Amino acid sequence: MRFLRSSIILFLIYIALKINLCVPSIPSLKTLPIAGHFDFKKVHFAAKDFGNRYSFLPLAVLHSESASDIATTVKHIWNMGSGSRLTVAARGHGHSLHGQAQARQGVVINMESLRSPRMKVHTGNFPYVDVSGGELWINILRETLKHGLAPKSWTDYLHLTVGGTLSNAGISGQAFRHGPQISNVHQLEVVTGKGEVVNCSEKQNSDLFYGVLGGLGQFGIITRARILLEPAPKMVKWIRVLYEDFSTFSRDQERLISVKSTYDYIEGFVIINRTGLLNNWRSFFNPKDPVQASQFKSDGRTLFCLELAKYFNPEKMDVVNQEVVSSLSQLNHIPSTLFQSEVPYIEFLDRVHISEIKLRSKGLWEVPHPWLNLLIPRSRIQSFSQQVFGNILTNTSNGPILIYPLNKSKWDNRTSAVLPEEDVFYLVAFLTSAVPSSKGSDGIEHILSQNRRILDSCDIGGFGAKQYLPHYSTKGEWRSHFDTQWEAFVQRKSTYDPLGILAPGQGIFQKATAFSL
Repeated sequence: MRFLRSSIILFLIYIALKINLCVPSIPSLKTLPIAGHFDFKKVHFAAKDFGNRYSFLPLAVLHSESASDIATTVKHIWNMGSGSRLTVAARGHGHSLHGQAQARQGVVINMESLRSPRMKVHTGNFPYVDVSGGELWINILRETLKHGLAPKSWTDYLHLTVGGTLSNAGISGQAFRHGPQISNVHQLEVVTGKGEVVNCSEKQNSDLFYGVLGGLGQFGIITRARILLEPAPKMVKWIRVLYEDFSTFSRDQERLISVKSTYDYIEGFVIINRTGLLNNWRSFFNPKDPVQASQFKSDGRTLFCLELAKYFNPEKMDVVNQEVVSSLSQLNHIPSTLFQSEVPYIEFLDRVHISEIKLRSKGLWEVPHPWLNLLIPRSRIQSFSQQVFGNILTNTSNGPILIYPLNKSKWDNRTSAVLPEEDVFYLVAFLTSAVPSSKGSDGIEHILSQNRRILDSCDIGGFGAKQYLPHYSTKGEWRSHFDTQWEAFVQRKSTYDPLGILAPGQGIFQKATAFSL
């Protein structure tokens, strides 16, 4: 009888706690002393992202004006302890793919509303810019160019926030030389999962500094960053050449990233079953030999495009032209497919935004984007190419496929970023778009099936691939992803966000709640 009574009491306590956990925390959030404000009604935008595949409504959106607003909110939830289910996700420009910046019935922080610190450019022998974690890279470019300066490393798309890209890595064609964006940060201000505002750098709170860089938002919210700058050029010589053979293409790419004074940007992409390709380029590029270019026929073949950029100022144009001619003469591309263009520096860096405007005008931007980004060791890239471009993707790609090598020596192994073992590895990015209602090869299910086949081929082939912008469903998959870094990653989580409040959308850890059975 006593056992039965105890069991009933425990059950009632459990039910009471569960009910309490589900009770919205609106009243307590409303009373917080912040300069910004909470919105409990207009929250639907925070349940959407660029991936357009996941949607989790938050309880509230915090339009913060300062790091103090964010710290006050996180501290409040931290103080509520395991008796609350509330979590916090920092949302930048909403470019996540799998709901990583969402928080089901939690608080989403609108980082773009962060008004301090104001952007400040510091010139001198070691120039840098202090920016808010919610600042867009395109705005940083525009402001630093006023001083003849610019950040060293970029992403292909600039309408992303600083905190968002630094929480992943930030990769583009400059990374072979300067490393990713996380290799070009001098200092951070971070709000931890305990609601503490911490300044960190290589020499101050370094464990948190390196943990947050590439840390997928697990250890803190980046509210300020100090970004290294360099003198900015005025113009860019933009070059594209084609290859029929992947081995030749990759060999030229690897040689280019290994020499010191070549190009400032090196990328590449795969072209599958595209006819009239060179005609499409004519609005941007001029062929070296128009007659030969007009006679070139792709005939639906899989081709590989090497994309290069050389920065320069107008007074150095003749010297740059000579350097480019000399460099191109050592490549083994199809001679008739040399296309060149000269564009302003800002136009080159913001090139993807031009495509965005066109896609938006056609209603093709806000569609599902089942992207897959992989990092493949150099020793396995030939096998990967044969398997994927020879057997899996043969008819169409449903979007750009980027492929280019990176130097591991330009990455700091103290960060949380996960890389393949080898000194040179390739980024292979399948940037697909799906037609929402389609059941065919351009539909979401077909593309996801292709993605699974690609991932399965990596596993079966033992390619040693790592996902960039990773997405997994189980703890075992995350453990496998981090491999030898897993224990350190878990230790950092227990140190800086022990209740698991931050970035629940990543799906790595769950919020610690009472009786969370």
